[in-house]
Amino acid sequence: MKIIFVIPNMTGGGTERVISLLSDAYVKMGFEVAIMQFAGYEHAYQLNDKVEDFSVAGQSNGNPFVMLKRLIRMRRYYKKNPDAYIFSFCIMGAFFSVIATFGMKRYMLVAERSSPENWDRVRLRNWAYRRLNTVTFQTADGISYFPEDIAKKAVVIPNPIDAAIPARYEGRRSHRVVSVGRLHKVKNHAMLIDSFAAFSGQYPDYELHFYGQGDLEGELKQRAENLKISDKVVWHGFCGNVTKEVQDAGMFVLSSNYEGISNSMLEALAMGIPTICTDCPIGGARMYIENGVNGFLVPVDDREALTEAMCRIASDEALADRMSRNAVKVREHYSVESIAGQFLEAAGIAYPLK
Repeated sequence: MKIIFVIPNMTGGGTERVISLLSDAYVKMGFEVAIMQFAGYEHAYQLNDKVEDFSVAGQSNGNPFVMLKRLIRMRRYYKKNPDAYIFSFCIMGAFFSVIATFGMKRYMLVAERSSPENWDRVRLRNWAYRRLNTVTFQTADGISYFPEDIAKKAVVIPNPIDAAIPARYEGRRSHRVVSVGRLHKVKNHAMLIDSFAAFSGQYPDYELHFYGQGDLEGELKQRAENLKISDKVVWHGFCGNVTKEVQDAGMFVLSSNYEGISNSMLEALAMGIPTICTDCPIGGARMYIENGVNGFLVPVDDREALTEAMCRIASDEALADRMSRNAVKVREHYSVESIAGQFLEAAGIAYPLK
């Protein structure tokens, strides 16, 4: 039995990380596994050697000939694998797969990975989703954005936590505020820089470390320069071993305006890093963080609230330690094996394989 993951490319994002974990789990369960990239050729994460990883096209940039080549190659591959289950981990992957399998009978699942209200091509998305067997969501809140005929196909499946990430750091934590994620407008790193500037006035020995890359890097560096904190802000770019880099951090901050479930947030919690997240749509942070118990939730785009939360962690070691010890409990509930099993159940795939 074969599972085909569909994704634009395997760059260093959270969705790609989840696919790398699930593909490894399915290989170990005895499945054949393929990862089909339809708009790129990159490989940021180490994959199991038994995973078939290939690309059908690069980015089209609206070029109809590239899109046609993509669809032809996708259709050819699906024809060669008539019994495979198609797991698309993006909206456009579902859209292209529906077209590429026209006239075929295929099981198709899409994993909705971000906030539905932040998608501007609703008719295209819903057209594709109506032709799928199952739509999975990271939170129950996400289902409410969809019409009833799509919502009735919905299954809520959270993100997995990699058991290989470092254990809770037991020593004295460094005075580093860390943020992990692509440098994109939706992540609202500008808010974090502004809040850190205010926080730094009270705690000048702290540094702000960004792990991730994106088009906004130059703009964000200029913002730090304007606030006269550029000497305290460190830019690491993409880091494939980021969990080991940040395990002793004093705090982790996710400042997003929208978010499905952030892998970096989950990993920070699982490592016991005192964590602050915006309580943003579609409720992913709220699923895992009990405010004041195992982390802090702050309103979206509220710079003062973020600064206050950072100050509370920096000023109260007992509070930070208590939150850290409570946070690591997420490891117990979201193992890769458990989440992989939930996707199989959603697809109606019996396991163990006979």
